[in-house]
Amino acid sequence: MSERRELKSYRDLLVWQAAVEVAVACYGCTKAFPGSEVYGMTSQIRRSATSIAANIAEGFGRDGPGQLQQFLKIAQGSLKELETHLIIAGRVGLLGERDRDALLVQCDETGRMLGALIRSTNARI
Repeated sequence: MSERRELKSYRDLLVWQAAVEVAVACYGCTKAFPGSEVYGMTSQIRRSATSIAANIAEGFGRDGPGQLQQFLKIAQGSLKELETHLIIAGRVGLLGERDRDALLVQCDETGRMLGALIRSTNARI
């Protein structure tokens, strides 16, 4: 049996930590995008990537598991939005295949963690 840690902050959540890493990786990859994309794909990728961790944090700060779950589902939507932007960025030649695939793997792992947290909060509603 594994020992459960007490959560004192959203920063203790492994899924929040993973979401922050996704956002950091997205910022790194979009640095090489052309300046003409600063208000286009660069902004879209960065905005959706940061929204994942931000919504997890916001949900953790709300009252009760119902509101937490609502924000976790919004985070999940932002994750799917990010995946779509990454695929499009790859298809139009802004993002190399290796970087795109690495980011999508991170997204998949974060999505699995997020799904598990949503299911566990659903059990408490």
